Amino acid sequence: MAQEFVNSKIQPGKVVVFIKPTCPYCQKTQEILRQLPFKQGLLEFVDITATNNTNEIQDYLEQLTGARTVPRVFIGKDCIGGCNDLITMKQNGELMARLKQIGALQ
Repeated sequence: MAQEFVNSKIQPGKVVVFIKPTCPYCQKTQEILRQLPFKQGLLEFVDITATNNTNEIQDYLEQLTGARTVPRVFIGKDCIGGCNDLITMKQNGELMARLKQIGALQ
């Protein structure tokens, strides 16, 4: 169930972030990504606490990415990590390059 849920969200050409709304790192990640000119429908924040499978989802994210912490940021099919990884990528210009590469920006 959790595996199908996660896999259905992760798609090429889309940025998906698995979050918990009360997590300050998730909030920071949302703040950073919302400032960027994404095409309609190509940025999705998935609140894993809105499901009955929060622990199972985090367990599967750990299998998939090596960590069960949130946020888990996926650019296309690739997990780039969490909030600090996103900030590093933004600072060194890699974030915009990757987003342009997958065609997610306007």
